[in-house]
Amino acid sequence: MHIVLKNEELPRYLRVYDYYKELILSGQMQPGTKLPSIRKGSQQFQMSRTTMESAYLLLAAEGYIISRPQSGYYVTDIARKQKRQADTRKVQRGKRQQKIRYDFVTSNVDRDSFRFELWRRYMKSALRQDERLLSYGEPQGEWDFREVLCTYLQQERSVVCTPEQIVIGAGVQSLLHILCPLLSERKRAAFYNPDFAQGRAVFEDYGYEIGEGYREIGSGIYYISPSQMTKWGGVMTVSERLNLIGEASQRDFLIVEDDYNSEFRYFQKPAPSLQGLAGGHGVVYLGTFSKMLLPSIRMSFMVLPPELLEAYEKRREMYNQTASKAEQIAITQFIRDGHLAGQIRKSRKIHLAKATELARAIQKVLGGKAKTEIGESGFHVYVCLDTVYTAWEIAGRAKEKGLAVIPKPQEEKVPEKGATVMLNCANVAVEDYEMAMELLRECL
Repeated sequence: MHIVLKNEELPRYLRVYDYYKELILSGQMQPGTKLPSIRKGSQQFQMSRTTMESAYLLLAAEGYIISRPQSGYYVTDIARKQKRQADTRKVQRGKRQQKIRYDFVTSNVDRDSFRFELWRRYMKSALRQDERLLSYGEPQGEWDFREVLCTYLQQERSVVCTPEQIVIGAGVQSLLHILCPLLSERKRAAFYNPDFAQGRAVFEDYGYEIGEGYREIGSGIYYISPSQMTKWGGVMTVSERLNLIGEASQRDFLIVEDDYNSEFRYFQKPAPSLQGLAGGHGVVYLGTFSKMLLPSIRMSFMVLPPELLEAYEKRREMYNQTASKAEQIAITQFIRDGHLAGQIRKSRKIHLAKATELARAIQKVLGGKAKTEIGESGFHVYVCLDTVYTAWEIAGRAKEKGLAVIPKPQEEKVPEKGATVMLNCANVAVEDYEMAMELLRECL
């Protein structure tokens, strides 16, 4: 039987390819169906075996058919997979259509708090350093960046360090992948904040046993963010920090201090870092520029204590630098020119003003049904609601209305009256606060 093909302007092998592709994707040729042999196909289409073989090879290369030695070519299940993928995308589009109108959960940065035009200027300057950009970045981070960062940490966070102790990476997780192998003799780790799932996952991947507190880890690792103990806040006092350092020395466990939010303190003076209070020993210090600049600038840093430097230097060349070299160059000059301090001051001012305005909108709309408190970092407002619903029920009802809030877990031992939710003020425009709170009022 002779088969007539469409699209005469195409090469003959592509016309055969299109013919079978259409049959397969339409379901007329089911998975497992055997195609005609090359000899028989050349007779059906009245073309050479070479042309038929080219069409089959192209179909196989794109996954529509598979070759079985000494047997022939068979249809794969690609059509079913593509249909499942299309159905999945359709469901995802449907979910996106149920869009959150007012997102008080996402920890984005307010657009007005960052001077994009200034940052572009520094990035353009960095990209003009042609010769420097022709080489790979230093595995540990650019030296001049580590120098200015060292000075900044000494002055602002009382960190005891030298540039040789600083390691740069694209995000805290990438730095933990460097740190964990250095601590392989310490078999256990504990996290004060159980919500830091990304960090916990890295330690689990390296075979660490995860404990509940430092009393259970022996000479293991204790991971803590003393400037924001949990996503609900909480700042460790100086006396508490000194007590923890004493416990670490007595029990021989290592402290990993994640100081990601220390610059944003409003109602009390920032406490010295654990690393500084410990004299630079027994503490690994971690920080990031995500809050200070932009989340998309994936730039984090780690200060290793002297006792880990030798082990790191033996392995340093095994790790490629994950952070952008151009961004390191730009941030270096950005800090040198005093803009980082100005950026932090501006961000503090804007976020505190937004949090104050959000608290005002809550009181205006909810009145006596709500009590508000601005978080220590200024990014969050805590709302205690007079309601019969739990915080989780409020969050669920709010989500149905297009409003995202963070529910506070209720204490099991002493049940709380009402429900408390947390609102991150940065991601929603001030002019939308009252409308969003009207939705929250409907949830009560």
